[in-house]
Amino acid sequence: MAVTLKDVATRAGVSRSAVSRCFTPGASISGKTRQKVEKAATELGYSPNALASSLTTGRTKLVGVVSNNFHNPIFLEVFDLVTRELQKRGLRPLLVNLSDETDPSQSMRMLQQYSVDAVIVASSTLPVSFAESFQEAGMRVVHSFGRLTDTPRINVLGIDNCEAGRIAARELLKRGYRRVGFLAGPLSATSTRDRHTGFAEELGRHADVSLSVSYATAYSFDAGRAEMTRLLAMGPAEAYFCGDDVLSIGALSAIRDAGLSVPDDVGIIGLNNMEMAGWELINLTTIHNPIDDIVRASVDLVEAMLDGTETTAQSLSFECHVVERGTLRAL
Repeated sequence: MAVTLKDVATRAGVSRSAVSRCFTPGASISGKTRQKVEKAATELGYSPNALASSLTTGRTKLVGVVSNNFHNPIFLEVFDLVTRELQKRGLRPLLVNLSDETDPSQSMRMLQQYSVDAVIVASSTLPVSFAESFQEAGMRVVHSFGRLTDTPRINVLGIDNCEAGRIAARELLKRGYRRVGFLAGPLSATSTRDRHTGFAEELGRHADVSLSVSYATAYSFDAGRAEMTRLLAMGPAEAYFCGDDVLSIGALSAIRDAGLSVPDDVGIIGLNNMEMAGWELINLTTIHNPIDDIVRASVDLVEAMLDGTETTAQSLSFECHVVERGTLRAL
């Protein structure tokens, strides 16, 4: 049978309330009593019941982690980082899969049922209003990889997607490409629109450069492959900035299946620098998205909100840079 708080109290020769205070952060208890309780708990193999503790403290230590694109391998990396970072700090993640939904009401109801202490919305495609709806429902919320704004109502962290588009354009221009394409994700995604804005803005300064734009149905391998297959049938550009790495890998697959060479016939640059991009058979030149830094800062903000030390909404921008591999012609 499971060891109970009463068992520990009996072994330590103290009251049950003393044992409870010993395992309640910030509760008052003498050093001598704490020592006796901890010794008894160790001897009996006792672990405090988290659900029972939440009734006392009013805190569940549950943090909802919400995303809408589990088909993209980059989010496996994101969830690995988020869950480990939360657990390291004594918090417990509760994953919510929106499955491409844009209405927050269903996930909101679920998170309210579990009385989560905070919510992390991990998505680069959802509008700011989606994450703000959690705050309007009385929840502490952080939008990781969200769309940055000068007047944030909630904490938003991510890269400047317009600048990422400009970085991609400058990289292609440096390598002499003049017929270029933007193979984007869905037009509905805020990241798609912002990356296109920066990319087109930078290329627009060069009269000798032509730009074509096409949209894949999703940020996925299959969607990237299908869209590149269509583009190859029409006559491809010299190089493409793909909306993210998984689209790029789908595009690479289509190009190689068509008997063409990357980068000799078609160049590709992606965005995110997910682990798979560095695999030898892929070797994708891409723009690094500092996911580790964004995740750590997001959990820092969650902790600060739970401690009551962070009340002002922030919009935090993280710099990105090109990672040189083998899918663009040499400088």
